Amino acid sequence: MKHFQNKSDIFFDLDHTLWDFEKNSALAFEVIFDKHKLNFDLTHFLNFYIPINLKYWKLYRDEKISQEDLRYFRLKEVFDLMDEEVHDEIIHLIAKEYIVYLPQFNHLYEGALEILEYLHPKYKLHIITNGFHSVQEGKLKNSNIERYFETITNSEMAGVKKPNPLIFDYALRSAKAQRETSVMIGDSLEADVEGALNSGLDAIFFNEFNIEVKPSINQINHLLLLKNYL
Repeated sequence: MKHFQNKSDIFFDLDHTLWDFEKNSALAFEVIFDKHKLNFDLTHFLNFYIPINLKYWKLYRDEKISQEDLRYFRLKEVFDLMDEEVHDEIIHLIAKEYIVYLPQFNHLYEGALEILEYLHPKYKLHIITNGFHSVQEGKLKNSNIERYFETITNSEMAGVKKPNPLIFDYALRSAKAQRETSVMIGDSLEADVEGALNSGLDAIFFNEFNIEVKPSINQINHLLLLKNYL
């Protein structure tokens, strides 16, 4: 394990890294289904939704679908697989309300606040996210972690998404940071880790599920283990 020397700027991903997306997402759907008396079994729904959502986010990240298509088709495919006949009007309603309710929940990963408190006096902290501006802003504010970050870069501002090197260039310029003194931390090997490394930044993989990776990849499976690197 390497201890990073001479680092001044740390860039975090948000969803699935600091902000507990799956827990907050489940709570948002629970509220929406209850509000509209939609008789779907939440656990059954989420078993389909979680992998399908990741699939559509990859398509969105790779510029193969639009934001609107992401929001609609991830739900449409789930209901089709569940053999539930759900009219487009209802799918669009759920998609719209999901974006409203999602940032209202504020569960963070275990150790998130503690590690931010530990890092904040020593480094300049930043966010780089592929998420939508209005939604990510709500997540940061409602979970009370916005105050830790000097800059927040999202894909709408940069015009491209991770792992495109241009979003890292944009974030570095915004932060007035140098590549060699910066490190990226995130849960996506492709978007966060390989994207950062290909852009000349060091990277640490938040490997929550302990998937097997190359020995050369710096990794943690709990946020507090960042203390071993920083």
